[in-house]
Amino acid sequence: MRIEVNDRSYRLPERPCVVVCVDGCEPDYIAQAVAGGHMPWMKQVLARGAAVIADCVMPSFTNPNNLSIVTGAPPAVHGICGNFLYDPESGVEVMMNDPKWLRAPTLLAALADAGCKVAVITAKDKLRKLLGDRLRGVCFSAEKADQATLAEHGIEAVCDLVGMPVPSVYSAELSEFVFAAGVKLMRARRPDVMYLSTTDYVQHKHAPGSAEANAFYRMMDRYFARLDEAGCAIAITADHGMNAKTRLDASPNVIYLQDVLDGWLGAARARVILPITDPYVVHHGALGSYATVYLPPEVAIGELAARIAALRGIELVLTRAEAAREFELAADRIGDLVVVAERAVVIGGAAAKHDLSGLDAPLRSHGGLSEQPVPLIMNRPIARLDPARRWRNFDAFDWVLNHAD
Repeated sequence: MRIEVNDRSYRLPERPCVVVCVDGCEPDYIAQAVAGGHMPWMKQVLARGAAVIADCVMPSFTNPNNLSIVTGAPPAVHGICGNFLYDPESGVEVMMNDPKWLRAPTLLAALADAGCKVAVITAKDKLRKLLGDRLRGVCFSAEKADQATLAEHGIEAVCDLVGMPVPSVYSAELSEFVFAAGVKLMRARRPDVMYLSTTDYVQHKHAPGSAEANAFYRMMDRYFARLDEAGCAIAITADHGMNAKTRLDASPNVIYLQDVLDGWLGAARARVILPITDPYVVHHGALGSYATVYLPPEVAIGELAARIAALRGIELVLTRAEAAREFELAADRIGDLVVVAERAVVIGGAAAKHDLSGLDAPLRSHGGLSEQPVPLIMNRPIARLDPARRWRNFDAFDWVLNHAD
């Protein structure tokens, strides 16, 4: 039996299928951990399964990409173009955590409606309502696992099941809770489909090959092996990569675009929106490599775009129509301009509004084209895997449901 969701066809699972989104997983994290002997399960899978470097969607932020993975579609379809949105009609800047912003059904809900047992476990609660939109199944976050109820989350007494207390939201343990819960849930309830989504706390602080990063990937490898032993088809991908965003003295390499535009146009004429913004800004200070700019009608957009593009550290400036076409975005949810920084550069708003006091390590962040490459790996081979195709992270469910030989 098959179902169709957002113009893609999927087989109903014949075995438990697990899709894992490892937040912030620059491919080199896996390469370094495998080379160092920290991921023995992954090393075997790379030899006998399927693996490619895929592209995430732009902007390379958490919400757009998690929703692309679970809808099998780009933001132009599902409507989530960032973690944060400016609503020109109300003049209000809001978080895109509410399902009201979703414009497409999720594959998770469709599978549940087709009779599959579905479970979703995410690290941060900001994603839970979006991922669980209209889902009849289990859906909870590690961040608020102790508050899960049968009525709202489809499960209760999560901490008793997992055998762990709720960790700090700023910790590697928050992601471990996701995996531990996934393994316990697979053993206790054996869901047909499971989606696990971690936090990028470790990747924001530690580079590939570091002791801390290797320990984190070693932990994940153990849980992947346990899910494999349970007979699961597993697809592993990421919502975005991660790169250092620092100057030679290790200070954040920031273009404060709001300050620049205020100097050029006059105060408060342009509005810079940073879609990386979410409730958890301690480890990145709301600084990413992507911004969108709203302008008054009298501003000559083409001339301003050229002027911004000439700034040192800017990689690309697109008009609304260009960005919607190039990045597959919903045109009504981005500004008049979209600005993308180079690999080692982030974009800020006004310097006075960024609190960087929580940065206790050189800044690492994401959002740009340089963070688009992500792993896409499955513990089953794919017959006739096309190496020339542009694979996307939102092909993960297609892999486990349609191609897990």
